[in-house]
Amino acid sequence: MAQTQRSMESRVGRKNQRYGLKGERLVAGVVPLSDDGTKVLMIQSAGPGGWVLPKGGWESDEPRAEDAACREAWEEGGIICSVKRDLGLIPDGRPANLQTENAPKASYHFFEVRVDKEETEWPEMHKRKRQWVGYAQAATALANRPELLEALNRSSLKR
Repeated sequence: MAQTQRSMESRVGRKNQRYGLKGERLVAGVVPLSDDGTKVLMIQSAGPGGWVLPKGGWESDEPRAEDAACREAWEEGGIICSVKRDLGLIPDGRPANLQTENAPKASYHFFEVRVDKEETEWPEMHKRKRQWVGYAQAATALANRPELLEALNRSSLKR
């Protein structure tokens, strides 16, 4: 992602949202690890659900899923990051949307990232807090989000 073009405005709406061949929403996210690999940065969910990993829709003007993932990390968590490893695709385990003929609601593409910088101001700072936690606390927080827990488990976060 071109770090020089960070905006203080979050993207909203889904008019530029990418969808897969089965109608599933394509979502990109990050597992941001501390330099020593013992902590992960989690963000407060915008809705109910406690703490989550930064993620959001991959949009049509973003050439690669990792571009979308790093943009979401900036908007939701205020971090500038570099992709270290592709964690692969994870299907949404929640009940399928009837309009997509039994396809998952979303397909998640996660990346393990290094946090290059934590900014003091970011687009969603007024609705999301962030915190560094160890594996056990993160896994507990993500217990009701199997796709996010799977991304965490695929990462090199030390257990």
